[in-house]
Amino acid sequence: MRRQWIKGMAVAVSAGLLAAALPVQAQNYPNRPVRIIIAFKSGGAVDVVARTVGHALQQSLGQPFVVEYKPGGATNIAIKALTESAPDGYTLMLTANNAAINPALFNPPPFDPEKDFVPVSMVGRVPVVIAANPNFAANTPADLIKMAKEKPEAYSFGSPGNASTPHLAFELFASAAGIKLRHVAYQGGVPAINDTLGGHIPLVATNALEISPLAKDGRLKVLAALSAQRIPTMPNVPTIAESGYPGFEATVWYGFIAPRGTPPAVVNKLHGAIQAALATPDVQNRMAQVGGMVSPGSVDMFASLLRSERERYAKLIKEAGIKPSN
Repeated sequence: MRRQWIKGMAVAVSAGLLAAALPVQAQNYPNRPVRIIIAFKSGGAVDVVARTVGHALQQSLGQPFVVEYKPGGATNIAIKALTESAPDGYTLMLTANNAAINPALFNPPPFDPEKDFVPVSMVGRVPVVIAANPNFAANTPADLIKMAKEKPEAYSFGSPGNASTPHLAFELFASAAGIKLRHVAYQGGVPAINDTLGGHIPLVATNALEISPLAKDGRLKVLAALSAQRIPTMPNVPTIAESGYPGFEATVWYGFIAPRGTPPAVVNKLHGAIQAALATPDVQNRMAQVGGMVSPGSVDMFASLLRSERERYAKLIKEAGIKPSN
């Protein structure tokens, strides 16, 4: 009995020391550079957001936050690199919608969000828009819906790629409206936009940043924003929600995740620092430059978004029979 009692006391003491060490670990964190993995090449919107927030974190936490690029594999390469990293807070990923899309898109699933990573902080949203060649007959969402119902699958739309966020956002709109259009997948937003400009396809779904300059000079017309509110830089463009589909929203969102097992105290410290960064004019202005806006909120809010987005995309992918690109 005495031996068991001593063993039990030793376990209790060890657990107590570990619990006491976690706040100390957070106090000392970070004491070396932190890497931010992104799943895309340099120069894009994700890169701009990662660098801007990373700079703010370096200013507040006193260590470099270095962006590391791991493009390809529909973001699965980057997520794998994250989940295989030590859960110590020194590897983060600025992820987007694919963290919620890919488990339903690929068979077998490349990762399990509930087991492989933890949410740290939501960062922001960038609206998806539906744009058209100026000669296309539709000028409003109602026009497009009417034409598509009269001639199912007669009209095509381009996107930056199969199962990309703009593709799935458009499919969510089509499902809500009860219409069918043909999807044309491109290797990026630019070629999809170019074919719309050239009249090879009538419609394109992509992020607001890529469309904005072309809409301003009249080379494309924007039919709708798929965001919850109108886009500040496109105040005359209606949303799908206000066009007869209340509550509709489909945007590109960004958020930080960390490997599963990262100490909660470290996650909380990072979350607080990121929230403070989102409140600064520099981060807000840089988000606006990529067509988006900051989205502050709790860790639980981001976790809830990840779960709800997984459910929504899983339903869409199954019903629409969407498959990953070969």
